[in-house]
Amino acid sequence: MDELSNAQKMMIAVVFVFGIGFFLVGSNKEQSDDDKKAAAMIRDRANMNRIAGKKCPQLIEKHTGSQITSLVSNTKTDNSSYLTYEYKGDKGDNFKDASCTLSASDSGFHITRLVIDGKEVVNK
Repeated sequence: MDELSNAQKMMIAVVFVFGIGFFLVGSNKEQSDDDKKAAAMIRDRANMNRIAGKKCPQLIEKHTGSQITSLVSNTKTDNSSYLTYEYKGDKGDNFKDASCTLSASDSGFHITRLVIDGKEVVNK
């Protein structure tokens, strides 16, 4: 009685295979259009944040000579077509405030506007 018969082993194997099949089918279910749109919006916003967080400080440093050491003081966005970061200059910086706008286009994300101390430096 301690050993399983071949028939019992076969039944356990079949149940196991069906269980794995149900798990795989359930985990690969199709996403609804709303789920796909929400996921795309999250990816786009994350990409915009990543790109703006890299390009804006570089561009401000290029035009002012001051490296950005402070955090973003304000953010404006519509979550799909633009993202604006606003910075406050620290003591010793060559600027008081800067605003950098990253916009989405068919060819990707680009800095379309940069304003430093009220002076428009970039406007595309």
